[in-house]
Amino acid sequence: MSNINKVIIIMVSITVVLIAIVLALVISQNTSREEATEIKETKVSEVILDDCTDEYEMMQNEVVKTNTEEEKISPNCRLIVQKKYNGCNDTINEYMQMPQKLVNASKEELQKEYKDWQIKEFTPNQVTIYKEYDGECGEHFILKENEGKIDIYKIDEQGKQTIYEKTEISTTYLPEKDKLAIAEGLKVNSEEKLNEIIESFE
Repeated sequence: MSNINKVIIIMVSITVVLIAIVLALVISQNTSREEATEIKETKVSEVILDDCTDEYEMMQNEVVKTNTEEEKISPNCRLIVQKKYNGCNDTINEYMQMPQKLVNASKEELQKEYKDWQIKEFTPNQVTIYKEYDGECGEHFILKENEGKIDIYKIDEQGKQTIYEKTEISTTYLPEKDKLAIAEGLKVNSEEKLNEIIESFE
């Protein structure tokens, strides 16, 4: 074999090796780029997922908060007005339909309407408000004897007695204990109890 052929073979071999090295480098770079792209896409997806999750949780919290704050009075709501009288230690409950102007009102709006009252209960179907007074409830009576007959006096919120009814019931035939009680002033704590006593005396 001539020297020229040897040189050609060596040059071809070197060229093939160089081409193989270049191809290997190109393939390696493409693979690295694809892996880097996949990693980047994965990170972006994770960030988006986290953002969506946070946003969803915030939305859920807002829904719960809104539902709590927006509880409103229904058209069929019952209003219970509790009045505590420290003078006689009685609590009077009044039951009524909620005023039309307060239908669909929130607890805050109700409190503005009843500034001096405490809201003890607030639901769409029932509201209870409470207030204390220094005087008496005005539902107390005193039975006294006047010229042999029973007079009924009502005690107002300031404790003042005013004539409520002059009866024709004679004290003559009443039991002694009732005569003594009426002579001293028999106090009755409600109109219902008053009616019961009067019926028993007649």
